[in-house]
Amino acid sequence: MIDTHCHVHDAQYDADRDAVVARARDAGVSAMVTIGENIADSSRAIAIAEPYEICVAVGIHPHEAKNAPADIDAELRALLDKPGVIAIGETGLDYYYDHSPRDRQAAVLRAQIRLARELRLPVVFHHRDAFDDFCAILREEWAGGMRGVVHCFTGTTDEARTFIGEFDLYLGIGGVLTFPNATGLRDAVTSVGAGKLVLETDCPYLAPVPMRGKRNEPSFVAHTAAKLAELLGMRLEDLIAATDHNARTLFDL
Repeated sequence: MIDTHCHVHDAQYDADRDAVVARARDAGVSAMVTIGENIADSSRAIAIAEPYEICVAVGIHPHEAKNAPADIDAELRALLDKPGVIAIGETGLDYYYDHSPRDRQAAVLRAQIRLARELRLPVVFHHRDAFDDFCAILREEWAGGMRGVVHCFTGTTDEARTFIGEFDLYLGIGGVLTFPNATGLRDAVTSVGAGKLVLETDCPYLAPVPMRGKRNEPSFVAHTAAKLAELLGMRLEDLIAATDHNARTLFDL
């Protein structure tokens, strides 16, 4: 299994990161992508991930857009040549919390998409309660042949079909899939099938059932994989092979 979105560089793992990574390997997690949320956090991710041979995405989260550097392009370029860096993100729009002004979120998102377009790098998107504006920006900035994933997808069937059908994006499926109240997400996933789905944890957040209430970690992706296989009526090994293939295509692993 490949955990396409985690934060194993987070300080919550400072005391036991070796054990967390070991448990992931023992559980069958063959690769992980740890995700930066601003320039400093992305730099920390690179430094921590390198000895574990964990991949990294560097970017500026919409919550952090208000504090983005004046020259986003230059700051991110300086990180993109570092060992293990394979993607830009996470970037996007978050209208649920609105921690940054919406116009600033949009400008920072556009800057990162443009850099990814130039460098032909995949993009990790964060999207919450901003579907119309997010799609409007993609229609202006996204180009054919680009690769990206809407991480922690929790949307409707129509949203899933739009992201896949119009923009050829992958959908990151995490622990929310296992939550009792996630009927809409399960309906969406069943509707679109495994063709554009990848597994993720978003750890240390959103631990899946039966680990709810605990600090999430990459090994827990196995619970999401089992639930997804059950929903899609697939053998677990076939589901893992399909999502691994998708992750390798998405990130050119």
